[in-house]
Amino acid sequence: MSLASQCDLCSSTDALSTFDVTAEETITVCDTCKGQIENNDTMDVHHWRCLNDSMWSQESGVQIMAWRLLTTLAQKGEGWAQDALDMLYLEDDVLQKAKAGMAQDADDDDDVKHIDSNGALLEAGDTVILIKDLNVKGGGFTAKRGTAVRNISLVPDNAEHIEGRVSGQQIVILTKFVKKST
Repeated sequence: MSLASQCDLCSSTDALSTFDVTAEETITVCDTCKGQIENNDTMDVHHWRCLNDSMWSQESGVQIMAWRLLTTLAQKGEGWAQDALDMLYLEDDVLQKAKAGMAQDADDDDDVKHIDSNGALLEAGDTVILIKDLNVKGGGFTAKRGTAVRNISLVPDNAEHIEGRVSGQQIVILTKFVKKST
């Protein structure tokens, strides 16, 4: 595979090298991007605004890396990164590869982590937005897409469940049907 003439993420032309995103996917990155990918503690959030452009790449390796970086930035509280994630669409197989790479990093902790549909970490007291109409079993109503659920509670032993109040009734909601509100 030949090296591209610019970084696939930020378009820099300085100090380029290949970076393994998955076993099958490689991208071309500059030293600045590579250093920040390898050490999230050194992330310069302003540098990563370039993802607003590169996330639209047709290359799946670039899409995977953009999703992972935007997810990490959103978890650090960057609202613009969460907005970009909300707009980003990945094919199911590409999204699974992106999540698999993030899951390896998350396996370091034994704590139950509640993650929304975009990969953002949910915390007790957060506000989430429903991304799908949900039939509330035993409630006799449908919680509509776009409904804000404020002050959520986390189910401690199940990472896929949160609790919140919709139409005056406390319900259990699957995390895959919500996105964190900024």
